[in-house]
Amino acid sequence: MLQSRAPTFFTVIAGLWVGSMLATGYLVAPALFSILTDRQVAGMIAGDIFRIEAYLSFVVCLVLLVMANHFVNHGQLQYKLIRWLLLAMLICALIGSVVLLPWMSALRDQALLNGMPVMQSPSATLFGRLHGVSSIVYLIQSLLGVKLVWESAKSSH
Repeated sequence: MLQSRAPTFFTVIAGLWVGSMLATGYLVAPALFSILTDRQVAGMIAGDIFRIEAYLSFVVCLVLLVMANHFVNHGQLQYKLIRWLLLAMLICALIGSVVLLPWMSALRDQALLNGMPVMQSPSATLFGRLHGVSSIVYLIQSLLGVKLVWESAKSSH
């Protein structure tokens, strides 16, 4: 009985995870910047939230990859595409959490040590570019996530 519910469990976990990503990126972060008057503080809070989301993504993605691999190994070949989606999402999460977020945090911290917000520092252009790349990676991960939930819902029947 547990085996027969595993695809449904997979879909629920994927849906909750992707929902948290969408809420974080497209509701929480914009709300921080519209509510808080200090953009530097809003950016620091958003950065921390995105860091936590990236770590959550890394863990959940690995769990779902193991599950999808198990399904494929037991004849549920419709999970092959899902494995590729999860791998792409994992790569996006790693780019965000290991490369972009630490780099942006370092630029922000250096600017603060020099007594200025990052967007008024000599690193402002680089920070803006990194932020743009980070936004694109997050958008790609979000779209892959929607596709993941869609395919997972089709596969769980």
